[in-house]
Amino acid sequence: MKNIHGQNIIAGDRGLEALYQLKIVPNHIVGDFDSVSPEILEFYKNQSQIIFHTYHPEKDNTDTDIALKLAIGLKSSAITIMGALGRRMDHAIANIHILKDALETNIPCQILDEHNRIYLINKEITLEKNRVYGKYISLIPLTSEVKDLTLTGFKYPLNNYDLPIGTSLGVSNEIVENIAQIKMKKGILIVIESKD
Repeated sequence: MKNIHGQNIIAGDRGLEALYQLKIVPNHIVGDFDSVSPEILEFYKNQSQIIFHTYHPEKDNTDTDIALKLAIGLKSSAITIMGALGRRMDHAIANIHILKDALETNIPCQILDEHNRIYLINKEITLEKNRVYGKYISLIPLTSEVKDLTLTGFKYPLNNYDLPIGTSLGVSNEIVENIAQIKMKKGILIVIESKD
């Protein structure tokens, strides 16, 4: 087993199984432990350096939400959430929504899997074509509307467009210049960089 120095690794419940397979020891473990195997849980309980945060199964927040709040409370400089886009669509949608907590504290936060990088923005950003995670860039409003959205360097540009929630207009755009910009005056966008 190994520690990853210089990083706080927070495992949520069943996420322990993935860490066990990778032979990684987390700094913190959170959850109600209703979905992790008893053998793996017992293994990590025997690691004295781990801080456990145990919750009742009938709680108001998901394990991922609790882990994210802990990461924010630890004053993380950046947060990456893995294993957040599994088969449970309700959890996947909620995991995208809770990124708002990190956005409001100005901590860069992303959900990452082998196909997607997902994050929220509420101000101008610049994207480099050779550094994005995948070919497709989708922009989906998290708020009721994103005001004065301007896209430059994209295959499908926009100029001061008010993008309402409930539309697919922002799905599957592509960067065609070396540098692309997303500008807005008000609102929050879900940005999804997809490989396929």
